[in-house]
Amino acid sequence: MFSKMEVFLATILCLFVSIILLSLHFLFYKSKPRAAAAAHPPGKTGWPVIGESLEFLSTGWKGHPEKFIFDRMTKYSSLVFKTHLLGEKAAVFCGAAGNKFLFSNENKLVQAWWPSSVDKIFPSSNETSSKEEAIKMRKMLPNFLKPEALHRYVGIMDHIAQRHFSDGWDNKNEVVVFPLAKNYTFWLACRLFVSIEDPFEVERLSEPFNRLAAGLISIPIDLPGTPFNKGIKASNFIRKELLSIIKQRKIHLAEGKATPKQDILSHMLLTSDENGKFMKELDVADKILGLLIGGHDTASSACTFIVKYLAELPEIYDGVYKEQMEIANSKAPGEALNWEDLQKMKYSWNVACEVMRLAPPLQGAFREAISDFSYNGFSIPKGWKLYWSANSTHKNPEFFPEPQTFDPSRFEGSGPAPYTFVPFGGGPRMCPGKEYARLEILVFMHHLVKRFKWEKIIADEKIVVDPMPIPAKGLPIRLFPHKP
Repeated sequence: MFSKMEVFLATILCLFVSIILLSLHFLFYKSKPRAAAAAHPPGKTGWPVIGESLEFLSTGWKGHPEKFIFDRMTKYSSLVFKTHLLGEKAAVFCGAAGNKFLFSNENKLVQAWWPSSVDKIFPSSNETSSKEEAIKMRKMLPNFLKPEALHRYVGIMDHIAQRHFSDGWDNKNEVVVFPLAKNYTFWLACRLFVSIEDPFEVERLSEPFNRLAAGLISIPIDLPGTPFNKGIKASNFIRKELLSIIKQRKIHLAEGKATPKQDILSHMLLTSDENGKFMKELDVADKILGLLIGGHDTASSACTFIVKYLAELPEIYDGVYKEQMEIANSKAPGEALNWEDLQKMKYSWNVACEVMRLAPPLQGAFREAISDFSYNGFSIPKGWKLYWSANSTHKNPEFFPEPQTFDPSRFEGSGPAPYTFVPFGGGPRMCPGKEYARLEILVFMHHLVKRFKWEKIIADEKIVVDPMPIPAKGLPIRLFPHKP
């Protein structure tokens, strides 16, 4: 029999030998496979579950969304770093090279990605994902946004803009810009997509649309009273309203009271797919719903910041005013703007582009890796979420010298280098409504400067990014109408 001491010593010896063998095992295996495999990008994943989401969002809430990006570009890598956002492992691609890689590898190495909450608040009637519906919609959009259609839109935009400024701006000493800009872009979308022009009907629909938009970017907790719950209810309400409009339109088309080229709704109802099938009413409602959301939110942010910068920079205002008044003075009394007029607004568009460089309505977007690949010597596993940020180039002195200086001349001639100015994204997923947005922004600028000069009421109003940049108080301004 062994004594207790002998058993104890033998146990200690066995443990010691086991530890040595285990250490040798790990040393042996460490040296071989890890030398062959590329490492993940540098960075940290933050807290369990929530990762770095709160820091990512809070820099936007504080008005400096670029801080999250630039802090990590400085600490880890100016090209790509890893993080953990919205419950997902993620890599942030930075700079023009990162933009080019993601935009040019669409549907090859990467694909669009949205949080699952988007499908819950914005469900498709035919039980496909929002991603699949977006792909179908992108195939249809060129028909709605081709040049001859856009030419027709200019006169309608001019008409709506005149009504908008007459109702919301004229004879007022002070206005709050952001709600008015949202009203303008939503009114245009209602008129051009579904022929709703009555301002009271537009107002009735705008509130649920605002709740839906707020729900899309909220924490996905479906409890009564939460923004997410309100967004789901608003989505259901708007879909019922659209179905009613669709049923009435089909009757009007059959009776000859509506025309095929009247708006996007008529086009959808009368266009079949490659198999000769027409879309179901619920599918049409889904797509119109998506268009109405995408067709006004980002443009309203751009219009608001144009007002902000023109208030702060009188010399820039004077340049825009001069250009717009030359166009206004060339028109007969009551004559609407046309396509040719908008092509003359080169300086005004350069100003708008510089506004969108400094306050991009689209801060960035997610993709998903559909296979393992390497980027800049780092391994990106399949399933990781990939994020590109407009600010990684827009506010980067490497691409825009003195990036905080407002300088519309950056957009003269050939303009910025490729993949550096990306307010509308890029590649196959570049915003298909880019030209539509250009038209509505320029029509807004024309009617605004033709009527007024203005000044900000809150000199240093905070900017909140959630997810678009918005002045915290909506940008209240004092109006000074031009004398006739």
